[in-house]
Amino acid sequence: MEFNYQIIAIAIVIVSLLLFNFFTGRAVKKFTVLKKIEPNRKKVILNLTYFLSYTFATILIIGILQVEIKQLLIFISSILAVLGVGFFAQWSVLSNLTSSFILFFYHPVRIGDKIKILDKDFDLMGKVIDIKGFYVLLKTEENKSITIPTQILLQKGIQLIPESTDQDTEKYLEE
Repeated sequence: MEFNYQIIAIAIVIVSLLLFNFFTGRAVKKFTVLKKIEPNRKKVILNLTYFLSYTFATILIIGILQVEIKQLLIFISSILAVLGVGFFAQWSVLSNLTSSFILFFYHPVRIGDKIKILDKDFDLMGKVIDIKGFYVLLKTEENKSITIPTQILLQKGIQLIPESTDQDTEKYLEE
């Protein structure tokens, strides 16, 4: 009999999670349009909201299933140990992920900006098409797509190149 209550309770948690994510997604989309927040930041806000709601639902389901804390802690510590070894083996992955957070919150590069990476070995210039967790996608003037690790954008100097408009050109010619 108790098994049926657990299934019903888990079903209620899952349906509530789906409804919460649906209405939260709509609210965030309306808020970002109202406050004119750029699409890349909207994605991050939605992903963070979804992550928190899935974490909360997982905790509720673990409570409903009455999993022993010792078993859960052993499972979590095993996963963290494997992740730690994986991140140590792939240090660049961790540094790229950290760099993407720094770029998101503190760097002036935005989607649509034209940038030049100031490096004596590489002459890269292009328009920022997308900023992902591990890389930035640039489109060059030759219409080539280039992916650059986010870590490179923090290590090298970046020059923001203003988009020239016809008005700027006319103003320059008048002076």
